[in-house]
Amino acid sequence: MVTCQSTDQLQTPPKFVQKTIIVILHKEGKPQTFTAKEAGCSQSAVSKHVNRKLSGRKKCGRKRCTTNRENRSLERLVKQNRFKNLCELQKEWTEAGVKASRATTHRHVKEFGCSCRIPLIKPLLNHRQRQRRLTWSKEKKKWTVAQWSKVLFSDESKFCISFGNQGPKVWRKGGEAHNPSCFKSSVKFPQCDDLECNVICWCWSTQDLVPAYTAKSTKSWLNDHGVGVLDWPANFPDLNPIENLWGVVKRKLRNKSPKNADELKATVKETWASISPQQCHRLITSMPPFYYFHASQYECTQGNQMHF
Repeated sequence: MVTCQSTDQLQTPPKFVQKTIIVILHKEGKPQTFTAKEAGCSQSAVSKHVNRKLSGRKKCGRKRCTTNRENRSLERLVKQNRFKNLCELQKEWTEAGVKASRATTHRHVKEFGCSCRIPLIKPLLNHRQRQRRLTWSKEKKKWTVAQWSKVLFSDESKFCISFGNQGPKVWRKGGEAHNPSCFKSSVKFPQCDDLECNVICWCWSTQDLVPAYTAKSTKSWLNDHGVGVLDWPANFPDLNPIENLWGVVKRKLRNKSPKNADELKATVKETWASISPQQCHRLITSMPPFYYFHASQYECTQGNQMHF
Protein backbone atom coordinates (compact mmCIF):
# COMPACT_ATOMS: atom_id res chain seq x y z
CA MET A 1 0.00 0.00 0.00
CA VAL A 2 1.30 3.45 -0.94
CA THR A 3 1.36 6.02 1.84
CA CYS A 4 0.83 9.60 0.79
CA GLN A 5 -0.37 12.86 2.24
CA SER A 6 -4.05 13.67 2.45
CA THR A 7 -5.66 16.25 0.18
CA ASP A 8 -5.83 18.69 3.10
CA GLN A 9 -2.07 18.51 3.64
CA LEU A 10 -1.23 18.45 -0.08
CA GLN A 11 -3.88 20.56 -1.77
CA THR A 12 -1.93 21.29 -4.97
CA PRO A 13 0.84 18.69 -5.32
CA PRO A 14 3.25 19.04 -8.28
CA LYS A 15 2.23 17.26 -11.44
CA PHE A 16 5.10 14.77 -11.35
CA VAL A 17 4.08 13.73 -7.81
CA GLN A 18 0.47 13.21 -8.92
CA LYS A 19 1.56 11.15 -11.90
CA THR A 20 3.80 8.98 -9.75
CA ILE A 21 0.96 8.29 -7.32
CA ILE A 22 -1.43 7.48 -10.19
CA VAL A 23 1.04 5.05 -11.79
CA ILE A 24 1.74 3.16 -8.53
CA LEU A 25 -1.92 2.90 -7.48
CA HIS A 26 -2.96 1.85 -11.00
CA LYS A 27 -0.41 -0.98 -10.97
CA GLU A 28 -1.80 -2.08 -7.61
CA GLY A 29 -5.26 -2.28 -9.17
CA LYS A 30 -6.88 0.46 -7.10
CA PRO A 31 -10.08 2.07 -8.45
CA GLN A 32 -9.84 5.49 -10.09
CA THR A 33 -11.97 7.19 -7.45
CA PHE A 34 -9.58 6.08 -4.71
CA THR A 35 -6.56 7.03 -6.87
CA ALA A 36 -8.00 10.48 -7.55
CA LYS A 37 -8.56 11.10 -3.85
CA GLU A 38 -5.04 10.00 -2.90
CA ALA A 39 -3.39 12.00 -5.74
CA GLY A 40 -5.44 15.12 -5.02
CA CYS A 41 -6.91 15.48 -8.52
CA SER A 42 -10.14 14.74 -10.39
CA GLN A 43 -11.16 11.30 -11.57
CA SER A 44 -11.17 12.48 -15.19
CA ALA A 45 -7.51 13.49 -14.84
CA VAL A 46 -6.68 10.01 -13.57
CA SER A 47 -8.64 8.42 -16.43
CA LYS A 48 -6.87 10.53 -19.07
CA HIS A 49 -3.44 9.73 -17.67
CA VAL A 50 -4.16 6.01 -17.47
CA ASN A 51 -5.69 5.77 -20.94
CA ARG A 52 -3.16 7.94 -22.73
CA LYS A 53 0.16 7.39 -20.97
CA LEU A 54 -0.07 3.95 -19.40
CA SER A 55 -1.91 2.18 -22.22
CA GLY A 56 0.98 2.80 -24.63
CA ARG A 57 -1.28 4.49 -27.19
CA LYS A 58 0.67 6.45 -29.78
CA LYS A 59 0.00 10.13 -30.40
CA CYS A 60 -2.49 10.84 -33.12
CA GLY A 61 -2.12 13.54 -35.74
CA ARG A 62 0.32 14.35 -38.48
CA LYS A 63 3.94 13.33 -38.05
CA ARG A 64 6.38 16.21 -37.49
CA CYS A 65 8.39 17.09 -40.57
CA THR A 66 11.60 17.80 -38.62
CA THR A 67 13.63 15.84 -36.11
CA ASN A 68 14.93 17.01 -32.74
CA ARG A 69 18.42 17.27 -34.22
CA GLU A 70 17.18 19.55 -37.00
CA ASN A 71 15.32 21.66 -34.44
CA ARG A 72 18.53 22.11 -32.46
CA SER A 73 20.32 23.22 -35.62
CA LEU A 74 17.68 25.93 -36.09
CA GLU A 75 18.20 27.10 -32.53
CA ARG A 76 21.95 27.37 -33.18
CA LEU A 77 21.26 29.49 -36.29
CA VAL A 78 19.15 31.88 -34.23
CA LYS A 79 21.80 32.20 -31.51
CA GLN A 80 24.57 32.80 -34.05
CA ASN A 81 22.84 35.94 -35.32
CA ARG A 82 19.72 37.05 -33.48
CA PHE A 83 19.03 39.84 -35.98
CA LYS A 84 18.30 37.61 -38.99
CA ASN A 85 14.77 37.86 -40.29
CA LEU A 86 12.51 34.85 -40.74
CA CYS A 87 13.19 34.48 -44.47
CA GLU A 88 16.95 34.37 -43.88
CA LEU A 89 16.55 31.75 -41.15
CA GLN A 90 14.31 29.62 -43.36
CA LYS A 91 16.78 29.87 -46.26
CA GLU A 92 19.81 28.84 -44.16
CA TRP A 93 17.85 26.03 -42.54
CA THR A 94 16.80 24.75 -45.95
CA GLU A 95 20.39 24.93 -47.23
CA ALA A 96 21.35 22.69 -44.30
CA GLY A 97 19.12 19.97 -45.76
CA VAL A 98 15.88 20.59 -43.87
CA LYS A 99 12.65 20.81 -45.85
CA ALA A 100 10.59 23.39 -44.00
CA SER A 101 8.33 26.24 -45.03
CA ARG A 102 8.44 29.76 -43.64
CA ALA A 103 5.46 29.01 -41.38
CA THR A 104 7.13 25.84 -40.07
CA THR A 105 10.33 27.75 -39.35
CA HIS A 106 8.43 30.41 -37.45
CA ARG A 107 6.53 27.80 -35.44
CA HIS A 108 9.72 25.98 -34.41
CA VAL A 109 11.45 29.23 -33.42
CA LYS A 110 8.51 30.08 -31.16
CA GLU A 111 8.54 26.53 -29.71
CA PHE A 112 11.97 27.00 -28.13
CA GLY A 113 10.82 30.29 -26.58
CA CYS A 114 12.07 32.97 -28.96
CA SER A 115 9.95 35.92 -30.05
CA CYS A 116 10.68 38.76 -32.47
CA ARG A 117 11.14 41.97 -30.49
CA ILE A 118 12.45 45.50 -30.96
CA PRO A 119 16.01 45.45 -29.54
CA LEU A 120 17.25 47.74 -26.79
CA ILE A 121 19.72 50.33 -28.05
CA LYS A 122 22.98 50.60 -26.13
CA PRO A 123 26.02 52.74 -27.03
CA LEU A 124 29.32 51.17 -28.00
CA LEU A 125 31.81 51.86 -25.21
CA ASN A 126 35.53 51.44 -24.82
CA HIS A 127 37.40 51.19 -21.51
CA ARG A 128 38.16 54.93 -21.33
CA GLN A 129 34.52 55.86 -21.87
CA ARG A 130 33.39 53.45 -19.15
CA GLN A 131 35.81 54.98 -16.64
CA ARG A 132 34.76 58.54 -17.52
CA ARG A 133 31.06 57.94 -17.02
CA LEU A 134 31.76 56.05 -13.78
CA THR A 135 33.68 59.09 -12.50
CA TRP A 136 30.90 61.43 -13.62
CA SER A 137 28.25 59.34 -11.87
CA LYS A 138 30.18 59.45 -8.59
CA GLU A 139 30.51 63.25 -8.80
CA LYS A 140 26.77 63.85 -9.40
CA LYS A 141 25.56 61.16 -7.04
CA LYS A 142 24.68 63.49 -4.15
CA TRP A 143 23.40 66.55 -6.00
CA THR A 144 20.26 68.10 -4.50
CA VAL A 145 17.08 69.41 -6.11
CA ALA A 146 18.34 72.99 -5.65
CA GLN A 147 21.49 72.18 -7.63
CA TRP A 148 19.62 70.43 -10.43
CA SER A 149 17.08 73.26 -10.66
CA LYS A 150 19.92 75.60 -11.75
CA VAL A 151 20.86 73.37 -14.68
CA LEU A 152 19.96 74.23 -18.26
CA PHE A 153 18.81 71.09 -20.09
CA SER A 154 18.92 70.84 -23.86
CA ASP A 155 18.06 68.02 -26.19
CA GLU A 156 16.77 67.17 -29.65
CA SER A 157 14.35 64.60 -31.01
CA LYS A 158 13.17 63.37 -34.39
CA PHE A 159 9.52 63.50 -35.47
CA CYS A 160 8.38 61.83 -38.70
CA ILE A 161 5.11 62.12 -40.58
CA SER A 162 4.94 58.33 -40.74
CA PHE A 163 6.69 56.02 -38.30
CA GLY A 164 7.96 53.70 -41.06
CA ASN A 165 10.32 50.79 -40.42
CA GLN A 166 11.88 50.65 -36.95
CA GLY A 167 14.88 48.68 -38.16
CA PRO A 168 15.81 45.01 -37.71
CA LYS A 169 14.25 43.14 -34.81
CA VAL A 170 15.89 40.57 -32.57
CA TRP A 171 14.99 36.99 -31.64
CA ARG A 172 15.12 36.60 -27.88
CA LYS A 173 13.57 34.60 -25.06
CA GLY A 174 11.82 35.96 -21.98
CA GLY A 175 14.26 37.70 -19.67
CA GLU A 176 16.92 38.19 -22.39
CA ALA A 177 16.14 41.85 -23.10
CA HIS A 178 19.44 42.88 -21.44
CA ASN A 179 21.51 40.09 -22.94
CA PRO A 180 24.47 41.78 -24.73
CA SER A 181 23.87 39.63 -27.82
CA CYS A 182 20.35 41.14 -28.07
CA PHE A 183 21.50 44.77 -27.97
CA LYS A 184 21.47 47.05 -30.97
CA SER A 185 24.62 49.17 -30.82
CA SER A 186 24.33 52.90 -31.43
CA VAL A 187 27.09 55.01 -32.93
CA LYS A 188 27.04 58.81 -33.11
CA PHE A 189 26.76 59.94 -36.74
CA PRO A 190 24.91 62.89 -38.32
CA GLN A 191 21.42 62.03 -39.56
CA CYS A 192 18.99 63.57 -41.99
CA ASP A 193 15.63 63.77 -40.24
CA ASP A 194 12.16 64.71 -41.37
CA LEU A 195 11.85 67.18 -38.51
CA GLU A 196 14.32 67.71 -35.70
CA CYS A 197 13.26 69.79 -32.71
CA ASN A 198 15.68 71.39 -30.28
CA VAL A 199 14.66 72.52 -26.80
CA ILE A 200 16.61 74.62 -24.29
CA CYS A 201 15.08 74.97 -20.80
CA TRP A 202 17.34 77.98 -18.62
CA CYS A 203 23.08 78.84 -14.96
CA TRP A 204 24.60 75.46 -15.86
CA SER A 205 24.00 73.66 -19.13
CA THR A 206 23.90 69.90 -19.64
CA GLN A 207 23.93 68.49 -23.14
CA ASP A 208 25.17 65.41 -24.96
CA LEU A 209 28.11 65.54 -27.36
CA VAL A 210 26.12 65.96 -30.56
CA PRO A 211 28.25 67.91 -33.12
CA ALA A 212 25.74 70.79 -33.09
CA TYR A 213 26.38 71.31 -29.37
CA THR A 214 30.17 71.02 -29.56
CA ALA A 215 30.55 73.42 -32.51
CA LYS A 216 32.68 76.53 -32.00
CA SER A 217 29.74 78.86 -32.62
CA THR A 218 27.69 77.12 -29.92
CA LYS A 219 30.53 77.23 -27.40
CA SER A 220 31.14 80.90 -28.21
CA TRP A 221 27.48 81.78 -27.63
CA LEU A 222 27.43 79.98 -24.28
CA ASN A 223 30.63 81.75 -23.17
CA ASP A 224 29.29 85.18 -24.23
CA HIS A 225 26.13 84.62 -22.18
CA GLY A 226 27.96 83.28 -19.13
CA VAL A 227 26.55 79.76 -19.31
CA GLY A 228 28.87 77.02 -18.03
CA VAL A 229 28.65 73.54 -19.51
CA LEU A 230 28.76 70.40 -17.40
CA ASP A 231 31.33 67.86 -18.49
CA TRP A 232 29.27 65.15 -20.25
CA PRO A 233 31.03 61.84 -21.00
CA ALA A 234 30.94 60.50 -24.54
CA ASN A 235 28.22 57.94 -25.37
CA PHE A 236 26.59 58.57 -22.01
CA PRO A 237 23.06 57.15 -21.67
CA ASP A 238 20.32 59.74 -21.88
CA LEU A 239 19.55 60.70 -18.30
CA ASN A 240 18.13 64.02 -19.42
CA PRO A 241 14.64 64.83 -18.06
CA ILE A 242 13.67 66.24 -21.46
CA GLU A 243 13.71 62.65 -22.72
CA ASN A 244 10.64 62.07 -20.54
CA LEU A 245 8.96 65.11 -22.05
CA TRP A 246 9.69 63.86 -25.57
CA GLY A 247 7.95 60.65 -24.57
CA VAL A 248 4.89 62.63 -23.43
CA VAL A 249 4.79 64.54 -26.71
CA LYS A 250 5.13 61.43 -28.88
CA ARG A 251 2.41 59.59 -26.98
CA LYS A 252 0.06 62.51 -27.55
CA LEU A 253 0.94 62.56 -31.27
CA ARG A 254 -0.21 58.97 -31.78
CA ASN A 255 -3.82 60.04 -32.28
CA LYS A 256 -2.93 62.83 -34.72
CA SER A 257 -2.11 62.46 -38.42
CA PRO A 258 -0.28 65.47 -39.88
CA LYS A 259 -0.20 65.43 -43.68
CA ASN A 260 2.95 67.47 -44.32
CA ALA A 261 5.99 68.94 -42.57
CA ASP A 262 4.25 72.24 -41.75
CA GLU A 263 1.35 70.49 -40.03
CA LEU A 264 3.78 68.21 -38.21
CA LYS A 265 5.78 71.20 -36.94
CA ALA A 266 2.65 73.02 -35.78
CA THR A 267 1.32 69.89 -34.06
CA VAL A 268 4.59 69.29 -32.21
CA LYS A 269 4.71 72.92 -31.03
CA GLU A 270 1.10 72.78 -29.86
CA THR A 271 1.64 69.52 -28.01
CA TRP A 272 4.84 70.79 -26.39
CA ALA A 273 3.05 73.95 -25.23
CA SER A 274 0.42 71.79 -23.50
CA ILE A 275 3.02 70.45 -21.04
CA SER A 276 2.43 72.10 -17.67
CA PRO A 277 5.18 73.59 -15.45
CA GLN A 278 4.11 71.12 -12.75
CA GLN A 279 5.23 68.22 -14.96
CA CYS A 280 8.66 69.81 -15.39
CA HIS A 281 8.93 70.46 -11.64
CA ARG A 282 8.09 66.82 -10.85
CA LEU A 283 10.88 65.68 -13.16
CA ILE A 284 13.42 67.97 -11.46
CA THR A 285 12.26 66.79 -8.03
CA SER A 286 12.71 63.15 -9.06
CA MET A 287 16.27 63.64 -10.29
CA PRO A 288 18.27 63.28 -7.00
CA PRO A 289 16.95 59.76 -6.18
CA PHE A 290 16.98 58.88 -9.89
CA TYR A 291 20.64 59.87 -10.36
CA TYR A 292 21.62 58.32 -7.01
CA PHE A 293 20.17 54.99 -8.12
CA HIS A 294 21.89 55.03 -11.52
CA ALA A 295 25.18 56.22 -10.04
CA SER A 296 25.07 53.31 -7.60
CA GLN A 297 24.37 50.95 -10.48
CA TYR A 298 27.32 52.32 -12.43
CA GLU A 299 29.59 51.79 -9.44
CA CYS A 300 28.41 48.18 -9.19
CA THR A 301 28.96 47.51 -12.91
CA GLN A 302 32.13 49.62 -13.15
CA GLY A 303 30.61 51.72 -15.91
CA ASN A 304 29.46 48.77 -18.05
CA GLN A 305 26.02 48.31 -19.59
CA MET A 306 23.24 48.14 -17.04
CA HIS A 307 19.48 47.82 -16.81
CA PHE A 308 17.44 51.01 -17.14
